[in-house]
Amino acid sequence: MSDTADKQQSVFLTVDDALQRIRDNLQPVSGFEKRNLRDALGSILAEDVLSPINVPGHRNSAMDGYALNSSDLPGEGTASLKVVGNSFAGHPFDGELAKGEAVRIMTGAVVPEGADMIVMQEEATRSDDVIEIDGNHKAGDHVRGIGEDLAEGGVVLSRGKRLNPAELGLLASLGIAEVKVSRKLRVATFSTGDELRSIGEPLGDGQIYDSNRYSLFGLLSRLGAEIIDMGVIRDQRKAVEEAFREAAAIADVVITSGGVSVGDADYVKETLDALGKVDFWKIAMKPGKPLAFGNIDNAVFFGLPGNPVSVMATFYQIVQPCLRYMSGQSDSESLRIHVVTADKLKKRPGRIDFQRGILRREDDGRMVVHTTGNQGSHILSSMSQANCFIILPADWGNVEPGTLVEVEPFDGII
Repeated sequence: MSDTADKQQSVFLTVDDALQRIRDNLQPVSGFEKRNLRDALGSILAEDVLSPINVPGHRNSAMDGYALNSSDLPGEGTASLKVVGNSFAGHPFDGELAKGEAVRIMTGAVVPEGADMIVMQEEATRSDDVIEIDGNHKAGDHVRGIGEDLAEGGVVLSRGKRLNPAELGLLASLGIAEVKVSRKLRVATFSTGDELRSIGEPLGDGQIYDSNRYSLFGLLSRLGAEIIDMGVIRDQRKAVEEAFREAAAIADVVITSGGVSVGDADYVKETLDALGKVDFWKIAMKPGKPLAFGNIDNAVFFGLPGNPVSVMATFYQIVQPCLRYMSGQSDSESLRIHVVTADKLKKRPGRIDFQRGILRREDDGRMVVHTTGNQGSHILSSMSQANCFIILPADWGNVEPGTLVEVEPFDGII
């Protein structure tokens, strides 16, 4: 980071440059905890998980059909085999197949000793206890081998993996009831501004309700953070200083909204200069642009802009990947895809633009993206209408309908 904020204020950073500078000054949090599987959803693994067993633990059938030995099949014509029993899931055949014998078997059931293949039921003709089978089959057909899915002692899930529903099911299939995960990231948030009021308070002239605290609460909750909501802090030197000191003492990360633009009439910047090392940047992105980053004592600090859409866009594109990294998560990149825009998109060259869009499937089956309309950074309803960002490069101007554009689905962000 630069030693002085003044140098940074005259330079626009790209989103990638800002992310790199921030990542160079971050470390994953230390500490871990043990959690029961039912309480581990969204957690980040603190160590590799090794399989305690082979999966499957026995040879089993991938099909409903008949288990038999391939040596009983003829090179030409058909063979007649005697069905000597059944093998069902949880109820294996008791015994070993002799020459000329077969066992009726269901999907997932244990393949009996003496059998090395499965013939699907529709490929066999049965009359009483005898089946007729041709020779168009080979050893190993439709047999799942021991450890074919997971081998005992092998890595099942790697450190840094976020535990989603599929991972919980995978761990349960191995009989694992408890996992070692990184502790939750502690994040303190507050808003600054005399114009802000909390929900439930009456509004005076020129006052607005603080929406940013609730947007940030939702964003941080989806990340699995431990959230410390400190409310609205008035533009008073002592109140601002006390809020920063308290937040830095109890949290890994402090996030504020408002008060980071050049020329803001408040005490945030001068307080931060006194308490820590913080740079104030202009980011070449829209919505967004103003961003503060640094340290207050041992806490990492992010100062976000005040406009509600700018807060969410800046959080998604810059803060969220950094918090994922600090949480120990290894896969921190969000999903992006290319689709055609159905609408004309207004844009001026100069900054990368994260426009709000609606990604949907048309009647002809094509995936296209529509604009939500007005892209003003104060129009929070556009974020509610949208289900994705339309990402337009800095050097692009207006975009005509039918152009292939990059989109980032909101569901792919978490």
